[in-house]
Amino acid sequence: MAMVTREQVEAAYQALGSGDRARILEHYSEDLRWLVPGNHPLAGWYESLDAFLDLMARTGKLTGGTFRMEREVVLVGEDCSADVCRNTGLRAGAPEDSGSPYERMDYPVFHFLRWRDGRVVEGHDGLFGDDATAFSQFWAPFGPGGLRTTD
Repeated sequence: MAMVTREQVEAAYQALGSGDRARILEHYSEDLRWLVPGNHPLAGWYESLDAFLDLMARTGKLTGGTFRMEREVVLVGEDCSADVCRNTGLRAGAPEDSGSPYERMDYPVFHFLRWRDGRVVEGHDGLFGDDATAFSQFWAPFGPGGLRTTD
């Protein structure tokens, strides 16, 4: 097996950020599996590239396009990589100065990726301690001010 490189990981994230499906497909397998942890409507397994891209589109919609992942650390090995990203975003419709966990996300997220033939075939998001609770609160169906919505 070939060693996954930091450059491959960076290129995969750049492709994902581009929104260009053909470019994304250069780095992610059609049969991608991705696990989102938590206790909220986005949690669970996504069982194809299209399902994962739908998740990313929903993430963009729920944050009004403010969702960002800034890589802080990338580790690589044979057929796998791990990274820590600082995820930030503001729930769509929330005031910019909100500090509510229902409206603002700002915490580290761990990603563990399995690679095959130069593409990501499986991904796991991970959160730790209070950040796991904040993650679930952010994605829970609450609107500005903590009011429950039907999203």
